[in-house]
Amino acid sequence: MARILAFDYGVKRTGIAVTDELQIIASGLTTVETKQLFSFLNDYLKNENVELFIVGEPKQMNASVSESEQFIIPFIEKLKLTYPKIPIKRIDERFTSKIAFQSMIDTRLKKKYRQKKELLDEISATIILQTFLEKNEK
Repeated sequence: MARILAFDYGVKRTGIAVTDELQIIASGLTTVETKQLFSFLNDYLKNENVELFIVGEPKQMNASVSESEQFIIPFIEKLKLTYPKIPIKRIDERFTSKIAFQSMIDTRLKKKYRQKKELLDEISATIILQTFLEKNEK
């Protein structure tokens, strides 16, 4: 089997999470400046086998599309063009930032670390990936 990569896409930064090769465990990988994202992916995919991309789908409370979707669609289109052999699935990412922040509090992470938005993005990507894994359990 190959890994699955998940993205919590943002205009400035994108959090990235990855599974192990057996696709059992979701772990935070990193947060990358969005303008460097494809450079990072090119390097990563040279060394790792990835079979699926998961991209968070931001929605409003009423399930309508969030305003930030306008930035995610071009990213997905470029992802499809750049890596046509890797399929893309979307996962509802409502509340992931709040859940990520609460998990930082629950693990008693010091305040100076909780203020790091990069860590919040990475944890959010991990939650997106974990949600996908749980919904697709066999």
